[in-house]
Amino acid sequence: MFEPVTIKDIAKALGLSTSTVSRALRDTHEISAATKQIVLAYAKEINYQPNPIALSLKERRSKSIGVIVSEVANSYFSQAINGIESIAYDRGYHVILTQTHESYDREVINVQHLASRSVDGLLVSLSSQTNDISHLSYLHEKGLPIVFFDRVADEIETHKVIANNEKGAFEATSHLIKSGYKRIAHLTSSTQLSISIERLKGYEGALKANNITINPSYIKHCPHGGMIYEETENAIKELMALDEKPDAIFVAGDRLSTGCLSVFKNLKISVPKDMAIAGFSNSDVLDLFNPSLTSVRQPAFEIGQLATQMLLQLIEAKYPVEEFEKKILDTSLFVRNS
Repeated sequence: MFEPVTIKDIAKALGLSTSTVSRALRDTHEISAATKQIVLAYAKEINYQPNPIALSLKERRSKSIGVIVSEVANSYFSQAINGIESIAYDRGYHVILTQTHESYDREVINVQHLASRSVDGLLVSLSSQTNDISHLSYLHEKGLPIVFFDRVADEIETHKVIANNEKGAFEATSHLIKSGYKRIAHLTSSTQLSISIERLKGYEGALKANNITINPSYIKHCPHGGMIYEETENAIKELMALDEKPDAIFVAGDRLSTGCLSVFKNLKISVPKDMAIAGFSNSDVLDLFNPSLTSVRQPAFEIGQLATQMLLQLIEAKYPVEEFEKKILDTSLFVRNS
């Protein structure tokens, strides 16, 4: 079993007291320069690393932040994590990543585990299954700094960073309308998720702005956000079984968008001949798809950076923060062949 080197080991090897070794490692002026040099040289030779748990108990800060996302494999979240790490590591903080895989139960377990590890704060993007946020409210009320990004909880008063989901959805749906499509369906995630609500509002706003009647049967929710292929497939089959089939579809999620193309291929639905598609996606390989996917891209890296900066402000604040911001970053529409 691996056992890390301790101050006691160094003291024993050098014939010094543990207090002398501790002072040398802290670079205090209470011991001679010669003794300090001997201790530091030996510590370097054996690759001594301070015990982070002991340090966190002493300093009441672990210099680590917890991150909760649905899945790292999601292009949006992988880019957001890169942004998070770019700020955190420059500021001397470690990042602990956890995945919910769109499960509320797993989210609760992850939050509790991170809190038990004494992280200094949390960056949270809610799972598609999360209705109850009491596990987060409890920690927030206890004083744990929390910042939400992408999928947020409006009930908790703290900093939030999101993309302009409504505008992105409006622009994508408007593009389909301008391309001549009038029977536009909408495939989205669970009903309570903030991004689902915002993107549905943008979709409906574009239809209204172009005097197109909203057809409730054209709106399909996939509660697991595209994590389960059969869920996406069933939604598409229901749309294709309608007497008046849609001629286009606006998809409100990264995994849903790529999953939708897979379903179309397996069901032999030709894009854009049988069905045009536009959707939210941050994948870097969309141009390689056949056909390439018209997409709404979110500034995921910048969202991750900004959320981390706001969290560190809360962590390092000398006084309680009582005023919070909701930052909204613009999306970009990339028109391709779908």
